[in-house]
Amino acid sequence: MEKNLKSGFVTIIGRPNVGKSTLMNRLIGQKIAITSNKPQTTRNRIRTVYTDPERGQIVFVDTPGIHQAKNRLGEYMVNVAVESIKDVDAILWLVEPGNFIGAGERHIIKQLEKVDIPVLLAINKVDMVEKEKILEYIDTYRKAFAFNEIIPVSALNGYNLEDVIDTVYKYLPYGPLFFDEDTVTDQPERQIVAEMIREKSLHALNEEVPHGIAVTIDRMKKRRTAAKIKIMDIEATIVCEKASHKGIIIGKGGEMLKKIGSNARFEIERLLGCKVNLKLWVKVKKDWRDSDFLIRNFGYSKEEG
Repeated sequence: MEKNLKSGFVTIIGRPNVGKSTLMNRLIGQKIAITSNKPQTTRNRIRTVYTDPERGQIVFVDTPGIHQAKNRLGEYMVNVAVESIKDVDAILWLVEPGNFIGAGERHIIKQLEKVDIPVLLAINKVDMVEKEKILEYIDTYRKAFAFNEIIPVSALNGYNLEDVIDTVYKYLPYGPLFFDEDTVTDQPERQIVAEMIREKSLHALNEEVPHGIAVTIDRMKKRRTAAKIKIMDIEATIVCEKASHKGIIIGKGGEMLKKIGSNARFEIERLLGCKVNLKLWVKVKKDWRDSDFLIRNFGYSKEEG
């Protein structure tokens, strides 16, 4: 690798459900962050790494959506997101197209005004609106904050994502790479597996239940069969807040839990590149989202990097 490479950290911020995780997965070309159409899907800070041998390395930091917290877990998530806009080289703010800048966006603008870091605005989902309107939306946001760049994109279909990468490199400092060239994320495998199980639960369950679940990996061990086939044995627990939620997650005759398990197994096998034997249990921990001890226990630590 040549010496005149750039490398730096870029935080992706935005309100819940604007497509941050979809954008990040698309930029690095691999699914690391889980996605769903339910708000507050991302709970932790997730780092992924984009390396171009000619230009250098971008470390993207996906964050929870900035929202009005209703419990301790919510406060933790917002704190993670707000802290993530400090000590980075650039901020990529993702918004939906529109002429109206609501209270949620105004709150984010107030946070951005406190830092002296280049802010790039990506207006997502532009494939859903008329082309003539996009200039109007750009103008609306340009008047609200002094963005360094404004880029219309579609995270879902990949529109203008090369432009995002090119623009980010413009604002990164020169310096050595932070990670090996083949690193895609700093997330431990166990954590990605737990998140994949949670994603499939989000997709399968009704509105109220998903916000109150966490997933813990109790055991994850590789073995070889007599035919030398690699199998990963995984035992995991889905934690929920109410006994009534436990019944919904298990479903009639265990059907819902089977559905979550088989959908998760498919994704995990793709991630790990081997056969997976997945066993799921469901436990009730009442009001865990308001318990600092349990929030930490389930991997949501305020001190996490």
